[in-house]
Amino acid sequence: MTDMMLNGCRILIAEDEFLLADDLRDELADLGADVLGPVGSIEAAAALIGAEARIDAAVLDINLRGKMIFPIADLLEERGVPFIFATGYDDVIVPDRYSDVRRIEKPLRAARVAELVQSILA
Repeated sequence: MTDMMLNGCRILIAEDEFLLADDLRDELADLGADVLGPVGSIEAAAALIGAEARIDAAVLDINLRGKMIFPIADLLEERGVPFIFATGYDDVIVPDRYSDVRRIEKPLRAARVAELVQSILA
């Protein structure tokens, strides 16, 4: 059921830990997703968002190379793209405006990421 629900879904991954990002990309692609990225910086994420006509959902590491992801979250929110935060940080780091955004704790497991993506797309 999981593969059918992600089939053709365009999911942006913003994650700066290469092995984690690479594994997540491969696992989500195996579940049928069309993965955008992964990108490892705020600048690369902003460029990809600007270049893509369609993004269905995003998985955002809260800290990319020492910069907080919230400007990217703002861009996605302006476009109506749902997203989840991937983090090892405590909830206190997340601004109040994003208190309702689903979070997944690192280390990431693709099956759990896929479940959360499905829930935000539903």
